[in-house]
Amino acid sequence: MTSPSAEQGQNPGKQTLNVGVVGTGRWAVRSHIPGWQRDPRCRVVGLADVDGDLVKAAGDQFGVARVTDDYRELVEDPDIDVIDVVTGDAMHFEVTMAALEAGKHVLCEKPVNHDYHEVVRAADLAASKGLKTKLGFTFRYAPATMYAAELIRQGFVGTPYMLNAYEQNSQWLDPQNPLRQQNDASNPDRIQVASIEGYGAPVIDIMHWWMGTPLTSVVGTMRNFVPERMVRDTGRMERMNIDDGDMFLAEFEGGGLASVQSSFVTVGNFPGIEVRIYGSEGAIIVRLVEENGICQTIKTASKDAVEFVEREIPERFFPAGGTSLEAWPFLFYSNLVSDFATEILSGGPENQGDFRQGALVQHTINAFEASHRQRAWVDFPLKTA
Repeated sequence: MTSPSAEQGQNPGKQTLNVGVVGTGRWAVRSHIPGWQRDPRCRVVGLADVDGDLVKAAGDQFGVARVTDDYRELVEDPDIDVIDVVTGDAMHFEVTMAALEAGKHVLCEKPVNHDYHEVVRAADLAASKGLKTKLGFTFRYAPATMYAAELIRQGFVGTPYMLNAYEQNSQWLDPQNPLRQQNDASNPDRIQVASIEGYGAPVIDIMHWWMGTPLTSVVGTMRNFVPERMVRDTGRMERMNIDDGDMFLAEFEGGGLASVQSSFVTVGNFPGIEVRIYGSEGAIIVRLVEENGICQTIKTASKDAVEFVEREIPERFFPAGGTSLEAWPFLFYSNLVSDFATEILSGGPENQGDFRQGALVQHTINAFEASHRQRAWVDFPLKTA
């Protein structure tokens, strides 16, 4: 027997979605829950978190009466259409797979899994059940990013030549700021992927989207600039051998080039990204950083007018009543969940930023890590054993 969610593709007449949110920490209350509640087609009907005090506080804040410390209560509820996974990384895959098995559409924060093969498995499961999926690629849904993508699609940059992307973030420049990650006890001397996965993923997503041709090879390296850190789970200063800064180069079919940089320790506004694309006809810079009360800008130049000028972002790229003066987590996530709701309720094939895209991004991260380990260029896709 299929759930209402699994029948959604055959029932595009459905007008509303019931959403269960699993995980009620800082990111859930800043972006996910208010984003869903902004869309009149969506109802947040349940919250789950292992921390009883946290989930109760979120329920009180957002007027959600149903709260639980067991995510399975939401996953197994036949009246819930969508499960939104906003837990810590370690639980993403478990909750996601349980929700898909139960016939729910799934929005999951990145990464679904650290191994791209498992993300492919989740994407395959969703496809087999006719379910829609979406990754928390927040910056894909910034109005400035979507406008830039439209310009690229219309030929403004011509043939893409080069792309530069970075995520700047100084949240963990101070070693006393508690770190969520734990060391790999089986190999504490081996630098662990951290920044490139946690903060690099959104710009890697945009890189693939805008360059528009297959990735063919990568090279790069990671660094551990701040070795001793406060660990949230222990409350102690510990040696943390993690990637808190990295740089990578990428080659694309047809000759395109890209550079990617991410870091926990670069001084500047946080979090924030900048992506620049240069082509045969023009160039675009999108900067998604809160500066002087504005959370995004887009600038363009052409081969006939080489100085960059700022463009006004058309109103159609904003949620109703939205502006660039809003806090970016609320504005960008409002677009993300609205897009997901439209994809589900339409019953059509559209599904951008889904688990297939998530698998491509994770595959790229796995290739970056392989390049660092091998100290060499690595072909993409990775060769499987």
